[in-house]
Amino acid sequence: METRSELPRPAPRNAASHALRARPEGARLNVGFILAKRFTLCAFANFVDVLRLAADEGDRSRPILCNWTVLSDTMDAVSSSCGITVQPKERLGDPTRFDYIVVVGGLMDEMPGLSAAYVRFLHQAAEAGMPLVGICTGAFMLHQAGLLDGYRCCVSWFHHADFLEQFEGLNPVADQIFVVDGDRLTCSGGASSAHLAAYLVDKHVGRAQASKSLHIMIIDDALQAEKPQPGITMDFKTRDPIVLRALLLMQQNIDTPLSVTEVARRIGHSKRQLERHFRVALDTSPQAAFLSIRLSLAHHLLESSEKSIAQVAVDCGFCDSSHLSRMFRRRFGCTPLALRQQRDTALA
Repeated sequence: METRSELPRPAPRNAASHALRARPEGARLNVGFILAKRFTLCAFANFVDVLRLAADEGDRSRPILCNWTVLSDTMDAVSSSCGITVQPKERLGDPTRFDYIVVVGGLMDEMPGLSAAYVRFLHQAAEAGMPLVGICTGAFMLHQAGLLDGYRCCVSWFHHADFLEQFEGLNPVADQIFVVDGDRLTCSGGASSAHLAAYLVDKHVGRAQASKSLHIMIIDDALQAEKPQPGITMDFKTRDPIVLRALLLMQQNIDTPLSVTEVARRIGHSKRQLERHFRVALDTSPQAAFLSIRLSLAHHLLESSEKSIAQVAVDCGFCDSSHLSRMFRRRFGCTPLALRQQRDTALA
């Protein structure tokens, strides 16, 4: 998969050109964090914990091989979206003392944007050739600061339509867990933050340390950037905003499927208009697309989880395991039970 946008832009430095510079002593990976107001605690904590566990023997948390610092323009405590606050450690200062600057975003509808001091700091970092990282809606904030023009960036499938509606000039990717495009790295948040952090640890500290961090966090293996986000189907490629909004609404209601009429009503269009847009954009109907999304998720759960087939059926909006089995065989040519048996045989 290509990792570069075809849009013209000044040639960015390779993300490793700054961060892999020789260091006489101390941490091999030094990361500065900027936390947005109402930032997502899970995304921040997953990223930091991978650094913490890779930095020392065992889980003793000493910042030996990795170092992490929360930065601030005011040194005021920053409240996360769940109400837990984090106290910054240092003022902004010179960004080049870090290898990466990571912006952790927050709730989409409560995103005030970065202060002028943060924007200046990030531009100073970019001008010095430093890699910038956007976590969760941090990608939105980097774009607002004028630092993602021409870059591909990763956004959560849940916010993809919001991105298309609010921002122009970018190529948002919602079917990968993270994207590395030169000196810009972005991820969709949640558990993908751990995988992006493990990617950096692998590059700068070592694969053993990256694997150790994930295993202690009870994450089986590091996932590559191209791994699809759970809940997003790879079958549909379109930039039609009406179809995208409908697909995202379907994904958000997989366990309790909505009728096509209800989907159309919620996005402000008639059933006939929605069907016409699906036919032109995807050469399929909304009903068929919704079924495909649910079956794709069922396939993912059967391969990657230990949930019972009956529970997978419920989670994906099917009446029972028999209903799932009939639809699944039509789509994939085998039953859910056969797929799981194949998986177990391959793992044995």
